[in-house]
Amino acid sequence: MIRPGTLLVSAIDLEEPAFRRTVVYIFEHNDAGSLGLVLNRPSETAVHDVLPNWSELAAAPRALYIGGPVGRDTARCLAVVKTGTSFAGVAGLRRVDGRVALVDLDSDPDAIAPLVEGVRVFAGYSGWTFGQLEGELDRGDWIVLSALPSDPLAGRVDLWAHVLRRQPLPLSLLATHPIELNRN
Repeated sequence: MIRPGTLLVSAIDLEEPAFRRTVVYIFEHNDAGSLGLVLNRPSETAVHDVLPNWSELAAAPRALYIGGPVGRDTARCLAVVKTGTSFAGVAGLRRVDGRVALVDLDSDPDAIAPLVEGVRVFAGYSGWTFGQLEGELDRGDWIVLSALPSDPLAGRVDLWAHVLRRQPLPLSLLATHPIELNRN
């Protein structure tokens, strides 16, 4: 069910502030646990301010995204590789799923630039130890969906609603759920 390239879309009643109305892209899943990046939490910090060499490759908005509550002093980067481009064995790119790759931020951006549509840089990540995510799934905290290659670079769109809207009924109806019920 969970694998690299899976999206975790927070359920409408998940109140945890770090994950409320989030879309998490799982980039690693194994016997030790799962690691992911929140795709829809841009910060006020520009990529240029922290990693100037990568700012030209950053997809709009060129902000540093908050990947999750763990390790916010570390950076991770996802890239979407251009259609039809082979990147097997390319230094600095590690395939996650399909056209999505993890980028080694110590690599040369000029060598990666011709291969990618864009990158998204994240401060921190989301992590679950073995069994922890399964417990959250059993409670109904997350909806597990497949990602599209465009999801990691989605910009100012309400990604939470967008991902739900493209699902079959009745799941797509959740996209219309108000952020605050008391204001409805």
